[in-house]
Amino acid sequence: MPEKPERQRIVSDGCPELIIHYGDLYTQYQPDGTPIMQPRSFVFGQITTTLEIAPTGITGIAAARFFPDGFIPFSGFPIKQMENRAVPLELLFSGDTLQLELAVLHAKQNEERILILSKFLSNKLKENDTIDRVIKMSIGTLVQSNGLINIDDLSDKIQINRRKLERKFSSAIGLSPKQLSKVIRLQKTLKMLNQNGTGSLTDLAYENGYFDQAHFIKDFKEFTGVSPKAFYSENLKMNSFFIGSDL
Repeated sequence: MPEKPERQRIVSDGCPELIIHYGDLYTQYQPDGTPIMQPRSFVFGQITTTLEIAPTGITGIAAARFFPDGFIPFSGFPIKQMENRAVPLELLFSGDTLQLELAVLHAKQNEERILILSKFLSNKLKENDTIDRVIKMSIGTLVQSNGLINIDDLSDKIQINRRKLERKFSSAIGLSPKQLSKVIRLQKTLKMLNQNGTGSLTDLAYENGYFDQAHFIKDFKEFTGVSPKAFYSENLKMNSFFIGSDL
């Protein structure tokens, strides 16, 4: 009897991602546990809740990860409607996305797949400057502070009303400044956990700007649905793959 594939929890890194499965597809589990099959090619928006996936066979994935505001220049699809959702490429881009799928499926090496994705995205890139200067400055400040800057202080630094800043984030990123700040801090903490193991969570929490261990666990559960120790025991073999890259 074949071994049942293990579910893997995905942790938000604040970055939308374009994914093409050139291997067997993945099952994605809804928050209520309902399984759905991911499309062959899609962009996954911001993750703000528990997300679990499981392979259905031999996997092969070609992907492009965007900066938090980086998908805006490629498609007019509303970012907020992509939250916790794998949106098929044909809904996001004009033209024949099946041709892109087939090119990636038939490619022999990863280098070839990278070139195919790069060319596709370059052709879809809008000529006009659609990245908001305020958003770029805000993201840079949040990353530089490791998510520790107060949002009122961020508004003062960028010289913009807080409500206006929040509206800009919602339309350009799909997260509020506070949510992105939590994601940035959580990702930094996860990388330290991955390197050092689950030693003293209290020390780790203080080192990364949380009030205490309980504060860290609360934020962790918000995005994963489990405690840090439970997450690492479930994902011991693959946790480094599902932790995001540096912004």
